[in-house]
Amino acid sequence: MIGGSTSAALIPGSFDPVTYGHLDVVGRAAACFDRVVVAVAPESSRKEPLFTVDDRLAMLVEVTDDLANVEVVVLEGLLATFAVRHGVRAVVKGLRAVSDFEYELQMAQLNLRLAGVETLFMPTTPDHSFLSSSLVREVARYGGDVSSMVPVSVARRLQARFAA
Repeated sequence: MIGGSTSAALIPGSFDPVTYGHLDVVGRAAACFDRVVVAVAPESSRKEPLFTVDDRLAMLVEVTDDLANVEVVVLEGLLATFAVRHGVRAVVKGLRAVSDFEYELQMAQLNLRLAGVETLFMPTTPDHSFLSSSLVREVARYGGDVSSMVPVSVARRLQARFAA
């Protein structure tokens, strides 16, 4: 809890699939805020997801089950207005590298301008700084071992998806 009052944070993402890097950020945010809303972005014109939004939602619910102050929802509409609707004043974004910061800074400034929503940047831990969902998908696509990158249940879903 920050500042002695009820605090909430929003962690948006595609989570296609959820990785240990995502879970690291979610867990650390859950330790800092009273309530953390993890918002799964639906399919967009920018990227074609491997898993449906319902699959990604189910995976996240399963792997965050031990975090009582975390709720998982589908992101609807603009992030800034979605945050306000859910009583959230801060967005938490994990950063792996400087290249992540360049894009995320623009989004942070836009969300602040649109709805007064602040963005807090959380650097990933060194153990997870190389992880990305696209990297995990690529390794899994070619039958590589992703067990150190994603929870067991997610690894099984990846294996089943690429076995088909």
